[in-house]
Amino acid sequence: RAKFNGLADGEMITALYRASQAGVRIELIVRGICSLRPGVVGLSENIRVFSILGRFLEHSRIFCFANDGEPEYFIGSADWRTRNLSNRIEVAVPVRDPAHRARLDKILQEDLDNPRAWELGADGSYYQRPEIAPRGAQLSS
Repeated sequence: RAKFNGLADGEMITALYRASQAGVRIELIVRGICSLRPGVVGLSENIRVFSILGRFLEHSRIFCFANDGEPEYFIGSADWRTRNLSNRIEVAVPVRDPAHRARLDKILQEDLDNPRAWELGADGSYYQRPEIAPRGAQLSS
């Protein structure tokens, strides 16, 4: 699972497609541009992409890799766009404290459950999800 603002790097997209083809379940929260196409049979059927547009621009980048049952969490500065990964100095740091990891997991889950989240379809269109009870960082006031 991961949360960031943009996904447009060809190498990262290819790696995600390969992981999906290997049976890895991938859930992404991508606020802006996303060049990946989830849900394509034989390519990306194990990938789901959500976008949440709310009142506030969020700058968090959270990455959780399942790591064969031993999850690894990272926070960082980069979106998965070529300009960020190849042309800038960006950082990602591991999060080892159990309480902090639990907080990051809660943030990711709240965003995945957010009623304002739109899901990206295989055709590149976003679809509004059925209404569920609001919660999380994108609540309106």
